[in-house]
Amino acid sequence: MIPILSGIIAGQGGNMTPRKGFMLSLVYVLAMAVTYTIAGMVVGLFSVNLSTTLQQPVWLIAFAAIFVALALSMFGFYELQLPASLQSKLTELSNRQKGGNYVGVAIMGLLSALIVGPCLAPPLAGALIFISQTGDALLGGGALFAMGIGMGTPLLLIGASAGKVLPRAGAWMDAVKGVFGVLMLGVALTMLERLVPTYLPEMTIMIAWGLLLIASGVYMGALEPLGVDTSGWFKLWKALGVAALIYGLAFLVGAAAGSKDTLQPLRGMFAGGVAGQAEHPLFKRIKTVADLDRELAIAKAAGKPVMLDFYADWCVYCKDMERKTFPDPTVAALMSEMVLLQADVTVQNDADKALQARARIPAPPAMLFWDENGNELNNYRLLGFKGPKEFAAHLQGVLK
Repeated sequence: MIPILSGIIAGQGGNMTPRKGFMLSLVYVLAMAVTYTIAGMVVGLFSVNLSTTLQQPVWLIAFAAIFVALALSMFGFYELQLPASLQSKLTELSNRQKGGNYVGVAIMGLLSALIVGPCLAPPLAGALIFISQTGDALLGGGALFAMGIGMGTPLLLIGASAGKVLPRAGAWMDAVKGVFGVLMLGVALTMLERLVPTYLPEMTIMIAWGLLLIASGVYMGALEPLGVDTSGWFKLWKALGVAALIYGLAFLVGAAAGSKDTLQPLRGMFAGGVAGQAEHPLFKRIKTVADLDRELAIAKAAGKPVMLDFYADWCVYCKDMERKTFPDPTVAALMSEMVLLQADVTVQNDADKALQARARIPAPPAMLFWDENGNELNNYRLLGFKGPKEFAAHLQGVLK
């Protein structure tokens, strides 16, 4: 959310003041908190999850396209303008509001809450589960409003400092807009990453990140010679550009080598294996409640505990678990003592929804456990990302 809000503030031009920056941030945060409030009340009343619905390809592609359009306007390719007649009316309304397009900022806050919501998996999922079980709409709305305000506090601090941090006018402002344009393209790519690998191949995203970083490096003067009287600030700017260029090239090399890691694009290339591939015990995929009951019965007959992992391509923390936690030798050894099941809810249908309802899981990542007698271990439910050390300790408790 930081690059989204920063881009909004930077796009206001050189007349930004701390007060105006704070007010824009406050509108953004309040809209976000109100969105969570409505989601909490809806879940309390009907036990639905709007955030998960909006992770479907059509929505992710649409929102990514919006951020690409906003980024291109930041680069100066065009001006996003409404018809003159409507613009004059909105300008008049904006003037009455004493500065700032607060309606537009509120809309961005609403959209941000809906799209980024699943990334807040641990607190949000825990709150949604509790709310859906109580059925209390007032409690649900109040709890998620409080969470939204708390989460937005750092954004308010950023907005309040914008008048001092951002340049007032001139060529520096164009550079700032260019930086936030790149950040918005990064937001668009982050959304599209959620379509990997079901809808998009990993190589596509790797190449896109590489090209974005290389273009940014070139824009920052990575290939331009330094003059004798070059300022220290320009040298620092060029150094950052060179770093972006090198990192972008690493993405292209990693993509060519089959890497799938967008944080460490060369991961695995020098370890004698295929880049991006991490070994861990394999999961057996299930889709329905009947599948789960059948596998639980088989595991009970064999006297083995069961782990059920809820996964989705659009779940960032799910991919972090696959990449960082499950391949850990200690974790892998403990997992090998269990029957490993996985429900992929990337593409939701009635069977997936029924399975999630049975498990009382609003959204991944989530892991459920059963002992060797087929009894669910409710105290060992996990929501959100867990690192190797913490997850290994959790599995040891399950296997006692």
